[in-house]
Parts: sequence; structure tokens; C-alpha cells
Amino acid sequence: MTETTTAKAAPKSRAAKAKAAPAAGVAFPDFEAFAMPNMEVPAAFREATEKGIENAREAYAKVKTAAEDATDLMEDTFETSRQGVVEFNHKAVDAAKANADAAFTFVKDIMSAKTVAEAIELQSSFARQQFDAMSAQTKEMQDLATKLGTDVSAPVKEAFEKSFKELKVN
Repeated sequence: MTETTTAKAAPKSRAAKAKAAPAAGVAFPDFEAFAMPNMEVPAAFREATEKGIENAREAYAKVKTAAEDATDLMEDTFETSRQGVVEFNHKAVDAAKANADAAFTFVKDIMSAKTVAEAIELQSSFARQQFDAMSAQTKEMQDLATKLGTDVSAPVKEAFEKSFKELKVN
């Protein structure tokens, strides 16, 4: 019996496979089932796809611009609101200080009253003055609140009007 030895090829190591690997863009080169077929895309389909991509880019640009405009509008509105609220709070503190000062002055005056009639006169005078002061303060606060509402809503109103005009044009 003679034995014939046939040289069997040694299996490739991983390093050898990695060296022999094809270009990076080809996935699963050794598997025919995963190979991408070579096919020609019809020109009409390619044009429709390109047109769709272009439309998507235009729509994205419009949405991005609208979002940036809305963000700017919100920032402006919040800043206007902040300034108005600070001014409103200053007016409220000033009114509270004026009312407290008037009350302390009244207490000092009433403590120095010599007769009940004088105390009643001081009381009625103080009540009249406080009513007038409170009416003026309320009017001032109302005017400031109205101004604040107008200042805050004006940019939003302008933005809506601009948007509706653009919609009518398109």
C-alpha cells in the first residue's frame, strides 16, 4: 500500500483574511447572496428622486427659517415682558412705600391730637388723601399694565400678520 500524500492547503488565518479583504465599501464580499446587483436606475426615477430631495431641502430651509424667526420673536417677547414686569414691580414698591409713609405720618399726627374732634378731622383727612392716592396709583398701574400688554403683544401680532401675508402670496 502506498500512501499518497496530497498537500492540503492550510486554512487562512484571520490576519491573512484581513490583508486580503476587499475595499471598504463592499459589505460581505465573500457571500454572493449579499452582493448588490448591478442595475441601471431609470432616468425618470432618478429625476423624480432628485426633485423630491430638492423639495425636501427647500422645505427644510423654510422650516428652519420659520423656527429661527419664532425663536427670535420669543426672545424679544420675553425680554419685553421682563422689562415691563420689573417696571411694574418698581411702581408697586413705590406705591407701597408712599402708603406706608402716609400711614406713619397719620399715626404720628393722631398721637399728637389734643381733642377728639381734631382726631376725627385728621382721620377723615387721611382717609380722603389715601382714597385719592389709591385712585391715582390704581390708574397708574392700570396704564402701565395696558402698555405692557400692548408692548408684549405687538411683535406677536406683527409676526402673525407677516405670516398670513406670506401665505396669501404663496
